[in-house]
Amino acid sequence: MLNAYFCKKTFISNPPYILQTPIAYIKGVGPQRAEMLQKELNIFTYNDMLQHFPLRHIDKTKVAFINEITPATDYIQVAGVLMNLEVVGENRAKRLVGEIRDKTGVLEVAWFQGITWVQKALEAGKVYLVFGKVSFFMGKPQIVHPELELWVPAKKDGQDVLEPVYPSTEKLKSRSLGGRQLSKLSQAIFAQLKPADIPENIPENILQQLKLENRFLAYKHAHFPPDTTAYNNAIRRLKFEEFFLAQVRLNLLKLDRHRYSKGVVFEKVGGLFNEFYNNYLPFELTGAQKRVLKEIRQDTARGKQMNRLLQGDVGSGKTMVALLSMLIALDNGYQACLMAPTEILTKQHYETISKQLEGLPVKVGLLTGSTKSRARRETLAQLADGEIHILIGTHAIIEQAVVFKNLGLAIVDEQHRFGVEQRAKMWKKAAVPPHVLVMTATPIPRTLAMTAYGDLDYSIIDELPPGRKTITTVHRYENDRSRVMDFLKAEIGLGRQVYIIFPLIEESDKMDYENLMRGYETVKGYFPEPKYWISMVHGKQPAEQKETNMRRFVENDTQIMVSTTVIEVGVNVPNASVMVIESAEKFGLSQLHQLRGRVGRGSEKSYCVLLTGQKLGNDARERIKIMTSTNNGFEIAEKDLDLRGPGDIDGTRQSGVLNFKLANIVNDKPILDTARKFAVQLLEEDSLLEKEENRVLKQFLQSQKGKTLWSKIS
Repeated sequence: MLNAYFCKKTFISNPPYILQTPIAYIKGVGPQRAEMLQKELNIFTYNDMLQHFPLRHIDKTKVAFINEITPATDYIQVAGVLMNLEVVGENRAKRLVGEIRDKTGVLEVAWFQGITWVQKALEAGKVYLVFGKVSFFMGKPQIVHPELELWVPAKKDGQDVLEPVYPSTEKLKSRSLGGRQLSKLSQAIFAQLKPADIPENIPENILQQLKLENRFLAYKHAHFPPDTTAYNNAIRRLKFEEFFLAQVRLNLLKLDRHRYSKGVVFEKVGGLFNEFYNNYLPFELTGAQKRVLKEIRQDTARGKQMNRLLQGDVGSGKTMVALLSMLIALDNGYQACLMAPTEILTKQHYETISKQLEGLPVKVGLLTGSTKSRARRETLAQLADGEIHILIGTHAIIEQAVVFKNLGLAIVDEQHRFGVEQRAKMWKKAAVPPHVLVMTATPIPRTLAMTAYGDLDYSIIDELPPGRKTITTVHRYENDRSRVMDFLKAEIGLGRQVYIIFPLIEESDKMDYENLMRGYETVKGYFPEPKYWISMVHGKQPAEQKETNMRRFVENDTQIMVSTTVIEVGVNVPNASVMVIESAEKFGLSQLHQLRGRVGRGSEKSYCVLLTGQKLGNDARERIKIMTSTNNGFEIAEKDLDLRGPGDIDGTRQSGVLNFKLANIVNDKPILDTARKFAVQLLEEDSLLEKEENRVLKQFLQSQKGKTLWSKIS
């Protein structure tokens, strides 16, 4: 049933025959160039070429003068004579520079890559149309790696005013397959196509309501628009199509799961849950925790498999919700497991949960990659005969040798650390797939959650437990270091502990290690032994040494933890009251928020100090400003999405759902909202797509049969 609804590509993947024609058959391509197009741009067929959209269109009626460039100028298009083209510098500083002159001034152009090819392709003394991002070097305007083409004035009849500029690569340009040549390939394809070759896939009534043009015209005008209005209409149609199809697929998945997927039935909330809730619960649950537990309780009682995403801010109490959910499974005669991404986090969950369940007839098992052979054999035997009720482990849990007697609930913590294929293996651990709860401490903006996780039910814990004090976040520059260190000494003098985190900033492990060691020596200079003791943790340490150093800090044997971001997830030290983040400008917003969440876990007032260099770029300045103004993870996630865009968000979804060709879930949110509304409405009225008006959509989805992605498995 499900396979009918998925496709690998957002656009046509099984169109009429002509679009499956190999790209080599276009005149002027041939086998060798076709091979390069495949390797460089993943273009194999006519269809792939149609989906290789122009970056922009050159409007030759809009050419600026060089003297119009100011420090506020972003991108600009000018026309002028190319002069003084020469190679300067040596080795890594080698570059090709030249000047573009018009009647108002001079603009420098420069290339650092592909110098030999660029030099051969250009001719001094000719007039070129130049486009690119403006920067200033030695006070003069400059464009690095500009787009250049020989100047040909726009035709007077208005035709060819908008010329497509296609993304290409230096290798392709060297084989005469630059942006202009790719444009000719697209033109050659369109010359062979009829409207029926790009069939419609959106119901006619939706097209009419939204005044969207037909699919063939949208493709044609996205590549070769007669004017700006035609281009905008085409792009609006194609963006809507991407969002609409994604939403239809995700909602069909959810409907099918609710309709067909069997799940074990948790009929009751029994003795273990009630005993723990009434006599062992260390704190009163928040309203949000109670609401989420109720949602989980309803899901697991229906006889359909639960597939729920639980997201909550750092310290919001997700682990307690997980524990109470596992007790419901145990009360109904089933086993439960919790899978975490690192041994440190796994052992911490094991110790916390074991301690909380002391006195109850519940056996908790631990399984990680470093579990010794004998203990491993014992654990596996006890798991298979049902003696172990709750298993907590790393990805070792999903190994084939791990057999449960009757697994009823699987919980995946920090879900973005696991590949979707790994998570899917959990389904095979029981005859009837267990209920699945995936948890993330990286809050996901609602827009992103409904787009990337539309096939899951999801719950949000949007309240922090009472008594959690707000963490004060401050920004300090490098020249304030001495004052910061004095503050740390004062906190340590009060019996508190401190984290000092260094970024991974180089591509080389060796360089990262050297940076950390330099930082460690600096910290030692301020905090000499034996008055102060320091733990150091980084990725290159043997696991045993890392565990020892971490444990010493957890047990308050050392007052300072110097570390890379390995402690981002999963270290719980209530006595730690200060988090210092070195070179904070090099971290993303979500990572800064995760690191900050390592403090503020005890009853004492906690602080986060963001240390940066004196010079900050605009983005870094904005990130620091956001961090010092709010502690709300959902607000931060929204800002992160705005600043970085969906492609760069860590921990969202390892899938093709967000790999849109044209649409952007931040910039095109109104189109996304409209697409979601129409998709949901259509499926409410016709969940099996049986109505005549939905035939084009059903045919399109059925043409994708057998192309299900792993990404559709939670």
